[in-house]
Amino acid sequence: MGEDDEGKRVDRQRNRGRVAAAALAAMCAAAFLPGQAHAAGPGVYAFDPDAKNVQGAATNVEASTLDEGFPYRSTIKPGEKLYYRVTLDDASAAYVSAVAVPGDGGAVAFGDGITVSLRETDDTQCDEGRASFGSGAYARPVTAYASRTIKEGGSTCQEGGPYDVLVERESKATSSQEPWDLELRFLQEPKLRSGTSLPTEAPGSWPSASAKPLTGKQQKRSGGSGFSEATGLENGRWQDTVAPGQTRFFRVPVDWGQQIHATAGLSNTTSATKEFVGSALTLSLVNPAQGPVSDAMLSYSGGPASASLRPLPPVDYRNRFDSSSQVSAMRFAGWYYLSVSLSPKLKESYGAEPIPFELSVQVKNQAEESPYEGDAGVFGVTDQDREVARKGQNAEQAAKSGPMTVVAAAGIGTGSVLVLGLGVWTLLARRRASAAGHPAGGVNQPPAQGW
Repeated sequence: MGEDDEGKRVDRQRNRGRVAAAALAAMCAAAFLPGQAHAAGPGVYAFDPDAKNVQGAATNVEASTLDEGFPYRSTIKPGEKLYYRVTLDDASAAYVSAVAVPGDGGAVAFGDGITVSLRETDDTQCDEGRASFGSGAYARPVTAYASRTIKEGGSTCQEGGPYDVLVERESKATSSQEPWDLELRFLQEPKLRSGTSLPTEAPGSWPSASAKPLTGKQQKRSGGSGFSEATGLENGRWQDTVAPGQTRFFRVPVDWGQQIHATAGLSNTTSATKEFVGSALTLSLVNPAQGPVSDAMLSYSGGPASASLRPLPPVDYRNRFDSSSQVSAMRFAGWYYLSVSLSPKLKESYGAEPIPFELSVQVKNQAEESPYEGDAGVFGVTDQDREVARKGQNAEQAAKSGPMTVVAAAGIGTGSVLVLGLGVWTLLARRRASAAGHPAGGVNQPPAQGW
């Protein structure tokens, strides 16, 4: 082979190496790109992209099984009663939640909503939860959950085995008769540490004073269009916009012993109209199992207005034994979700343009030790969660930027990237070896190093 041919061969190998390296770099760069915000119009709910479709059954014996930890998507018609099934162990508290999502612009009335109940297969009811639109009677996502609590000396719903989940929809005749979408989840709480006695009573008292208004600098941070897109927040004053008929979702890490306060303030408009709109904005708090905690509403007449959540207790395992649903819902640590919904009625008087709002968030007290044995999963707060909140990331963005989950988030198997990387490494080594005049892997290479 002549010198020209040999030079061309080396050049071709060099180019192949550059292309392969560029391909690997491009894929790795794609894996590290932050998640893009999903542009969703008013009323459009962003379902979890991993949600599996499941059909509810009219009879419990035909119910489809919901696996623990996986999101599901279903639908329910007015007046329907749909069964699903879960399998519980005999030691863990369990939670089944349903987010009801009416169609964009669908009419709802006071009292419309869903009920979720957890039952033994003989129809003995363990628990039920209900979500309705209340006085803020306009279509928006609402959530309800039912639980199974392990009790010392409990006689019902304590055994392991199959349980029925019943989801019921109530809609007035004057309301929209279109099906509602459902987002379903089934979770089991971690077991308490060995040697920990099972609490039986709620805390006797807790700090119930309202938080003082924050005075720090306001920062912009856009909310998501669903729980799976909820934007992380830490303490501070956060600015976003919300259009009539739209809901913006955020999430805040709240650890054991910590207490959350939140206020939503809606800006004035430049419109000359001053028409009164009751229940114009709804601020809602939902716990890590997607169980409703508390709501606050404000009315609007074109000028600045604000609404604050009622003072809530610090996160405590014992809160579950309190008779108040608001206190009971503050029973575990994790990501707590805040949503801001604006009534579509504002469009008639103030137009369709989004209105600025401020969401003020305060999480007080030092974090306390988790009562669980082992990994708390979604029922805990990690240093990484706090960093995610500081950066303002949602779950998808956090997964893509995590050091150990970059490859999985980008849809590339770890093994595939390693193989590709080794292939590029080998190709470059061969190119260098050929250029040096000896085969790759020859005696002139340094010995392999241990990992």
